[in-house]
Amino acid sequence: MSTATRTATDSPAAAGLRAGGRTALLAGAARAALVPLLASAVTLGGLGAWTLSGAAARPAAVTVDDARILLPFGADDTAAFFRIRNTGDVADELVDVEVPDAGGTMLSRTVVERGAGSMRMVPSVPVPAGRAVEMSPHGLDVMVVRPPRLRLGERLPVTLRFRESGAVRVEALVVRPGSAGTAAGR
Repeated sequence: MSTATRTATDSPAAAGLRAGGRTALLAGAARAALVPLLASAVTLGGLGAWTLSGAAARPAAVTVDDARILLPFGADDTAAFFRIRNTGDVADELVDVEVPDAGGTMLSRTVVERGAGSMRMVPSVPVPAGRAVEMSPHGLDVMVVRPPRLRLGERLPVTLRFRESGAVRVEALVVRPGSAGTAAGR
């Protein structure tokens, strides 16, 4: 390298150009880092708003207990009862009940009009978030058509199907009619 070239590159103007280039480079890098930082802040703000709005709720969480089925008289149809709890933040819905070796099941509700009770089939049973649904002979129940042969005290496997929670399997205790109203009445 010649002396003239060395002198030109070592001049104060050249040194200023090199320093300005570094400054511009640092400013460009800061802008590039700012984009993902702002995107993260916007995302976190959106998640916070989603959570505060209640949209980030816990899903339906259904449990079933106190499962009972009435001992039928001969080959008569019978009824089954359950306590269904939903500890989630989202409502669910009982849509079907399966009893092995039975002719079928139907969700029903006892309705009293002008002093007379009658059964009405219902397509599903709502299970509100954070609440329990208690089935009983005087309200909601599951009508079991042509049940299998049952003996007092035995347990019958039953599958309840929920729209959100899927299948829940329980064992229903066979009880005498008249004792299905309360768990203590067995």
